[in-house]
Amino acid sequence: MHDAPLIATLVSGIVLAFVFAALAHRLSLPPLAGYLMAGVVVGPFTPGYVADGHLAHQLAEVGVVLLMFGVGLHFSLKDLLSVKNIAIPGALGQMAVATLLGVLMGWGLGWPIGQGIVFGLALSVASTVVLLRAMEEHRLMETERGRIAIGWLIVEDLAMVLALVLLPAIGNALNSDDGGAALSFGALTIMLAITIGKVVLFVALMLVVGKRAIPWMLKSVERTGSSELFRLAVLAIALGVAFGAAELFGVSFELGAFFAGMMMGESKLAQRAAEETLPLRDAFAVLFFVSIGMLFNYHVLLDQPLVIMVALAIVVLGKSLAALGIVLISGRSLRTALTIATSLAQIGEFSFILIGLGVAQNLVSKNTQDIVLAAAILSILLNPLLFKLLGRAGPWLDAREARQRSESVNDVTVDAQP
Repeated sequence: MHDAPLIATLVSGIVLAFVFAALAHRLSLPPLAGYLMAGVVVGPFTPGYVADGHLAHQLAEVGVVLLMFGVGLHFSLKDLLSVKNIAIPGALGQMAVATLLGVLMGWGLGWPIGQGIVFGLALSVASTVVLLRAMEEHRLMETERGRIAIGWLIVEDLAMVLALVLLPAIGNALNSDDGGAALSFGALTIMLAITIGKVVLFVALMLVVGKRAIPWMLKSVERTGSSELFRLAVLAIALGVAFGAAELFGVSFELGAFFAGMMMGESKLAQRAAEETLPLRDAFAVLFFVSIGMLFNYHVLLDQPLVIMVALAIVVLGKSLAALGIVLISGRSLRTALTIATSLAQIGEFSFILIGLGVAQNLVSKNTQDIVLAAAILSILLNPLLFKLLGRAGPWLDAREARQRSESVNDVTVDAQP
């Protein structure tokens, strides 16, 4: 086992995920509960075999990359631009509200302001895997609600890229002898400008070069008639662009994979490419949830239940109500607002990355990291139940929309009368 940690991690994660998912199904619980429990069992906080957490995290990252690549295949640039007026202000506004709530919670607990800000940011961003799983399960990917949710997610990812770049510099300044004076406004501005410039350069490169090169490459491979070579080409493009985007432009793996998929979507072979990657996407997505379970120290539930409940309330209620209000103010329907709010009522991979970086920079305590993990797992478990409640509200929403249409028609009729 110790001579082959990669194989041991893969086998233990997938086998236990199957066992606990089957048990969860028998108990009428979502499969996610089983995947998370499998991670807890092979994690460092329970007795017995402990899987390699570092390897598990990297395997989970592959799953997120493939998932975002699949989304990009079905999400055109036109779809992205069509929701920019709601996705950009909506995502930034909701993140601001959640971060403020996190800062207020930290202030109430006596935390330093830096710890509160990092904690609030970690609570503000939704999980890519959970959101896209929900979109696919409820067949919302092709709807306006689905496009808004995905556009919202992309904006959150871009904001988190900036946060991850700036956090080390802020941490070094706050931990310096002069108490942060070393970090000038000018230095922050330059750092931010460089980061935004890299992102813009990457997007421009994908739109100008990738839009032509990726479909051409896929078509050239398809002409060989080899299904195996075609499948390998799809994976090479997805993973290669994601890795290159992260290494050369400082863009997240997820964002790089999304744009690779979106450019490949310009090809007539996009549907086949999506089908070829589906089995791997599902398998590695399972490992993502297992890796979350491995990080979870369940003792925090016993030691600080009230604190965790407050953090969970910020995620499930605070930021969801903020999203609900923003979408309604934009003039969208109540159904759309409820769908977006429900989709965002959870946190995931970027939250773990950010809070882990905060710990490394001595901005956040290990206990705060455990609180974020607990809130994340509980929100992930609650999210399918929230979607079930939304589904049960469907008839009421249908009746409400029909009544509004009827009233609108009546108003028009009255106005038309002499």
